[in-house]
Amino acid sequence: MKTKNLLLGATLFISGFATLQAQEKKQLSLDDAIGMAVTQSTEANLADTKVSTSKFEMESVKNNVYPEVKLSGQYQRLTNPNVTLRLPTGDSNDGETASGSPKVDQLMLGMATVGMPLFSGFKLKNSVEASKDAYNAETFNAAHTKEQIAMQTIVLYSNLYKAQQSVKLIEENLKSANQRVTDFTAMEQNGIIARNDLLKAQLQASNIQLSLEDAKKTVSTINYQLVTMLKLPEGTQVEPNPAYFENSEEMVTAVTAEEAISQRNDLEALRWEQKASEANIKVAQADYYPTVTLLGGYAAVDIKNVFQVTNAINFGVGVSYDLSNLFKNSKHIKSASSRAEATKQQVELLTDRIKVQVQESLENYNLAIKQNRVYTEAVTQADENYRIVKDKYDNGLSDTNDLLEADVQQLQAKLNETFSRADITQRYYELLNVSGKLINSFKITQQNN
Repeated sequence: MKTKNLLLGATLFISGFATLQAQEKKQLSLDDAIGMAVTQSTEANLADTKVSTSKFEMESVKNNVYPEVKLSGQYQRLTNPNVTLRLPTGDSNDGETASGSPKVDQLMLGMATVGMPLFSGFKLKNSVEASKDAYNAETFNAAHTKEQIAMQTIVLYSNLYKAQQSVKLIEENLKSANQRVTDFTAMEQNGIIARNDLLKAQLQASNIQLSLEDAKKTVSTINYQLVTMLKLPEGTQVEPNPAYFENSEEMVTAVTAEEAISQRNDLEALRWEQKASEANIKVAQADYYPTVTLLGGYAAVDIKNVFQVTNAINFGVGVSYDLSNLFKNSKHIKSASSRAEATKQQVELLTDRIKVQVQESLENYNLAIKQNRVYTEAVTQADENYRIVKDKYDNGLSDTNDLLEADVQQLQAKLNETFSRADITQRYYELLNVSGKLINSFKITQQNN
């Protein structure tokens, strides 16, 4: 029996230790969280992969300006064909031809060709320019994607802080509620208060317990989302640094729409896409011109017992022109022009949208500061109100409903004040995000788990 108890105790200890290990707490600064998000998250890696793909495509297009060199060779065995030669012989006085049927059982052929584009209506040049512009656009798109990842990380980080603070405040309130239930139970047993008052206190404690469980669920959900995004070990409990949310003073200097327009990566990406679409118009127009190619080659042929050719070197210029493009190409040009016009309109649309976003973010940030001031005052007012109501209740001048209501108001005021401090920080970074300054405000380094 003792052995079984020892084994059971050891099992419980090991499982408890494993649980503690799985729920490892990690102090994480916002800078480190941003660094992990933009370097390790799947979405960030996908953005980098798209940039690499665009770079390879650009280099592939550049290769088209180089000469094409082809080598080919054949060796064939033949099945004793009938070959008749009718070649003039030097010994024949009457111009007769000699004929014969040599034995031919193999054929060897070797060729080398070189083609160098000289002129194609500047198609190659404009294709290279379009690929470069597309690569630049993808680079800025990746930068914008990482800014959105950073903003998403900030929102999760802020929400996790608010949820964890909610748990702490509700736990403190639950302690008070449970103590009140204990006091009311003794008072009810001594006939000082009615049983109904005790039931009200018990009901409030139960409601607070439910709120606590809901807050814990919120912490768990947000923490899982953040851990998954940052590629941290599953079960890690992230603890945000409260220093980021303690300073409620104004942090933003003047931010203008013009500044945002000049710094937004998504707008810059669209500008490069517009340049690429304009280059593609020129690529389509190139089909109106002929193609001129410098040609060269070498050939060697050996048909056994028949003839042999070596050192057959050739060079020259090739010209080709597709007459059907005179009728077909106009549609291609119109299509490319329409895409370029659509991209131009997207640039204008996003420019207007950025102006609205900057203005809205400024208003949200200023509102968050004003709300925090009001909520800070409300905490003082709620504390004083609870103190007064509690004093009246102890002196029989107030009923249980007033006491419990004052307690709820006090908790709500504290929650509002805590949330408002976090909201200021979040609104501040949202303003940096719409201004194109978010990533640059952090020291991004390669993070290791």
